Amino acid sequence: MSILIGLFTLALVVVSILLVLLVLAQKSKSDGGVGGALGGGMTEATFGADSGNVLSRMTHYGAIAFFLISFGLYLAQINRHTAARNQSSLPMLDKSAVAAPVATVPVKTESVATPVTTAASEAPAPSVKLPATSSNATQPAANP
Repeated sequence: MSILIGLFTLALVVVSILLVLLVLAQKSKSDGGVGGALGGGMTEATFGADSGNVLSRMTHYGAIAFFLISFGLYLAQINRHTAARNQSSLPMLDKSAVAAPVATVPVKTESVATPVTTAASEAPAPSVKLPATSSNATQPAANP
């Protein structure tokens, strides 16, 4: 799709340049201006005395081609953005799946009394060592 968009864009640029040159090459009604400078007399020699009609017809066809290619590119860009928007990261829900009733399955549960154990009751009690005391401290001092 992007190759076609690139080709149509190139064709639009070419048609635009040709359309500008066709408009500039035409003679004005006063026979002066840019048309004479860009070879207005040369077109009469090439296409004959009726060159004004030939350039006018080519300008009409160029304008029609310009608008058709522009409209085609517009539609291609809309299609491209719509396709990119549809590829979002979140899935879309199907409306028929949402409206369908959900079947419930009864689950039989049995109540079993299980003893509750905690990490504190399973761990052994910590042993505390008291500092060693001298025997003199616990016995009364001897009389000298």
